Amino acid sequence: MKYKPQKSLLQQFLSRIFAVLIIVSVITGLVQLHFIQQQITMETNNQALMIAQSINKGIEETLLATSAIEHQIDLKLRSYAERIADRLQNKSLQMMTTEELIATRDQMGVAGITILARTEGDIVGVRSTEPQDIGFSLKKVGFLEAAENMLNGQKVSIPGATYFDNDIVVLPIAQSGTHVDKPIFYKYSYYHPPGKSYIINVFIEAGEVYQFMRDVGPDDWIARVRHEDSNVLEIGILTPKVFADPSLEQQIYPPVKKIVHGTFQYESKEDINLLTQLAAQPQLVTSIQEIANKKIYKMFLPIQDDKVVYIALDYDEIGSPLIRHSVILIVSGFVSLVALFVLTASFFTEIYKNIQKIIAQMKQLETGDLTARSDVTDKGELGDLSQSVNKMARALHRLITDTHEKAIQAQRVAVVLEAEANHSVEKAFSLSMEKTATARDSIDEIFFYLDQMEELLKQQQHNPEAAEILGNIERIREWARERTNNTTEITITLADLLKSLHAQSSALSKISNLLLKKMERFKL
Repeated sequence: MKYKPQKSLLQQFLSRIFAVLIIVSVITGLVQLHFIQQQITMETNNQALMIAQSINKGIEETLLATSAIEHQIDLKLRSYAERIADRLQNKSLQMMTTEELIATRDQMGVAGITILARTEGDIVGVRSTEPQDIGFSLKKVGFLEAAENMLNGQKVSIPGATYFDNDIVVLPIAQSGTHVDKPIFYKYSYYHPPGKSYIINVFIEAGEVYQFMRDVGPDDWIARVRHEDSNVLEIGILTPKVFADPSLEQQIYPPVKKIVHGTFQYESKEDINLLTQLAAQPQLVTSIQEIANKKIYKMFLPIQDDKVVYIALDYDEIGSPLIRHSVILIVSGFVSLVALFVLTASFFTEIYKNIQKIIAQMKQLETGDLTARSDVTDKGELGDLSQSVNKMARALHRLITDTHEKAIQAQRVAVVLEAEANHSVEKAFSLSMEKTATARDSIDEIFFYLDQMEELLKQQQHNPEAAEILGNIERIREWARERTNNTTEITITLADLLKSLHAQSSALSKISNLLLKKMERFKL
């Protein structure tokens, strides 16, 4: 069948496509210009969120590394405390000397050892390798209740402790409260030897761990991000509860600061009020503020340990590239749409032709012409579709041909089977009647002979063997009747079976004829 393309439909399609492309380009440009401000805000928000999440990830990785280091230090401090307790096991507080504690400190390589004991209403340092720790009050730093529980053998619980048990508590790295001249960071442990009335305070310098946190921790991440992204004005890790209550920054333990890491130079009254609210209800908050003739985008993202990641971005610098890119995108988009239309016109013209060829083939197949084939030479999906339809047509042709042959064979077999079954039914009826008559004649003769035998045996009742034979005569009669009935039933059943076979062969013959008539509509 020769294909004649319908030019009017194709031209109508292409003209509509061109009109749609023009309308889409105009609307897209207008919408993009109208909502460019929202896009800038969204882009800024995404950038700030990515930076905040990066800083948060750095904090988590640093905390994971430092927690592993701290855990090893905690176990070492417990070992030190137990060894010191063994050395002081047989000595009372009065027998302990500062020289002995100093020698133990130097031998073990710890920063200091302090012995804490009860005084009136407090627990203070009574012996120490550090003179400034004599008289150090646990009540003053808020550990009095925990120390009393430890001395009483009860469970100890101090918020923020990195390691604790019934007889020991190890605190996180913190600045010393007795060294006021310069900040020194220690790792403190408090151990209660079983049965003793004092607590052994062993502490070591944790400067290396603290320095590690400064070198690879959030400060390093903040410096790296600011170096890589010029739009970032400043980044900080803030503690909202300290902004809400500045007096918390003055306490020794747990140590808290307003600005934990980074800077907060673009601080405003709005930010202070916002951080005060975040202390009670943590949530992600963003704002755009005018500070020093600069439009600044700010984000406050709550993270773990009641902290907030603060990001300040140059809003104008982030927005200007987007505006330039939008204009370039509109112009290039229009040019691209024109080029797309040219390619689309050529592409769809070829597709339209191939589709019409396949449609013509499908219409021939609808009429039952299984010889129809399409000659689409396209190497894409339409070519695959054409090949698949051709394969389907060939497969249907073979299937219908094979089915036609099998139907003819089935029809022949059904005719022969019907004739044979009809002949067998007649023979079965004749045989049934003959066998039934013969069986009845035989049983009548058997019953006649049995009756004569019974009369003869009744005359010899005095003979015991005759009495036994009389008892078996009735059983012989029942056996003969049963055999006769079985023979009759078998012949009847056989006749019914042959009749059923005859009916089924007749039905098979009708089905074969019907199938052949249905297949006459196909062109093979």
